[in-house]
Amino acid sequence: MRNRLLVICCLLVSIVHSQNNILEKLGVAPVEGGLIMEDYWVWGSSVIKGEDGKYHMYASRWPKYLKFHPGWMIASEIVHAVSDSAEGPYEFKDVALGARGAQYWDGRSCHNPKIVKYKENYLLYYMGSTHPFEELTEENSDALTLDSKWCIAGRWGKRVGLATSKSPNGPWKRLDTPILDVKPDSFYSYITSNPSPLIKKDGSVVLLFKGRSYREDKITHTDQFIGVATANSFDGKYSVVGNEPLFSVDKFGEVEDPHVWSDDNGFHMIAKDMTGAITDGYHGGVLAHSKDGIHWELDKNPLAYTRKVIWNNGQTIEQGQLERPFVLVEDGEPTHIFFATMDGPGGFGNGTKTWNMVIPLTDNK
Repeated sequence: MRNRLLVICCLLVSIVHSQNNILEKLGVAPVEGGLIMEDYWVWGSSVIKGEDGKYHMYASRWPKYLKFHPGWMIASEIVHAVSDSAEGPYEFKDVALGARGAQYWDGRSCHNPKIVKYKENYLLYYMGSTHPFEELTEENSDALTLDSKWCIAGRWGKRVGLATSKSPNGPWKRLDTPILDVKPDSFYSYITSNPSPLIKKDGSVVLLFKGRSYREDKITHTDQFIGVATANSFDGKYSVVGNEPLFSVDKFGEVEDPHVWSDDNGFHMIAKDMTGAITDGYHGGVLAHSKDGIHWELDKNPLAYTRKVIWNNGQTIEQGQLERPFVLVEDGEPTHIFFATMDGPGGFGNGTKTWNMVIPLTDNK
C-alpha cells in the first residue's frame, strides 16, 4: 500500500510539472496597469498586499538624463507605489531606499527590490552599491560610460542587502553591511546581486541570487551564475550552499533575474533565458521547480513566456525588453505576473521609455 501511494505521489508531481502554470494562464495586459514615471527610467517591481488592503509596489528608478545602462549602477533608488488593485495603475508614494552617502556600501544605488513578509516584519531585499566620485548631473551625464570610473566602481561594488520595517509604508531600517558578500575564488567572487528570497514556515530563508566571478586574469568577469544561500532566520547569517552554482552556461543554461515562490506543490522559479538555449526563445521565461529550494530541475515544459505581449487595446507587441519577472501569489495561487519592460526594437540603448507592467494569470484559456 505504501509503495502504491508513493507511485501515485510521483505521478501527481510529474503531471504538475508537465503542465505549465504560467504560459497557459497568461491573460491580456492592461495598458494603464503597472507603474510609469515621467522623467525616470523605471525597472523591476515587487508587490505585496498590505493589511490595509492595498497593493504596495517597490520598484527601481533613476533619472532619464542618465543612460538607461549603466545609469542604474550608480543612481538607482527604490520607490514605493500603491494601488487599490493588483493590476494598478500604481501611484508613487515615497522613496523607500534612496542615496545615503558614498561611505555606505549601498550609499549610491539601491536596485532590484524583492518584498516579502514574515509575521509582523516586512522584508525588503535588494542590491546595493556605491562609488567615491562626484555626482553625475545633466551637465556631465555624457561622461557615464561602461568603462567610466563611476561604472567600474558601481558594478564592482554590487552586493545583496536587506532592509526591514513593521509597515509597508516604512520607515525602513538598513544594515551597515550586506547580508551576502563576495568570496574569493568562488563563482561569486566579483559580485552578488538580484536576490530572490523565500521565507519557509519555520522562518528559515532560501535566497536565490546572481553571482559573477573573476576570470583567470583577475580583471575581467564571467557570465552570470545563479546560486542559493540559506539562513536560519531573516536576521541571521546567510551562507551560500555548496561551491557550484545552480544555473550556469554549463548547467541547464545561463539565466538571470530569478524569482522564487512556493505553493502546495513545492518551490517554483521563473527566470530570464539569457540566450534562448533552454526555451528556444531569446530572453523568454524559464520555469524550474524544487522540493527544498536547494536542488532544482527544469520543468518538463520550461517556457514561461515570450517577449510578445497581448494588450487590452487590441495590439500584440514584441517588447524591446521584458525582464525581472515577479509572480504575485494570493491564497496560495499565482494571480499576476509583473515585468520590467522597454519599448523599441530591443537593446538597452534603443528604447525611449520603460515601465513596470502586469499581466493577470487566468484559468479561462
